[in-house]
Amino acid sequence: QVQLVESGGGLVQAGGSLRLSCAASGRTFSSYGMGWFRQVPGKKREFVVAMTRSGGSTYVADPVKGRFTISRDNAKNTVYLQMNTLNPEDTAVYYCAASLYSGPYLRDPLRYNYWGQGTQVTVSS
Repeated sequence: QVQLVESGGGLVQAGGSLRLSCAASGRTFSSYGMGWFRQVPGKKREFVVAMTRSGGSTYVADPVKGRFTISRDNAKNTVYLQMNTLNPEDTAVYYCAASLYSGPYLRDPLRYNYWGQGTQVTVSS
């Protein structure tokens, strides 16, 4: 069992930055690929970025490429999402998730075993 807790969301002006954190419980954090997804009301949950368990590979959705970066610290059981040059279209609830899959499967929300509760990110224009 893995429990995930996101933090770091909030209100930011367009062009600004935020860093989200996701702390995981348990001793097997390094066994999981980690991903960030986002969702706005009335829409499907959208893939944002993901990283393999070793940190050797990352996957990034086109809308955030060049602006968002995922990183992980296996010693701290934490994954981060650095978001730069934010725009109002980035407004959403952001979720971190843990997956036993690897590779491009990490783009698929159905491949994830555990989810956090989400943190709201609001970007004002």
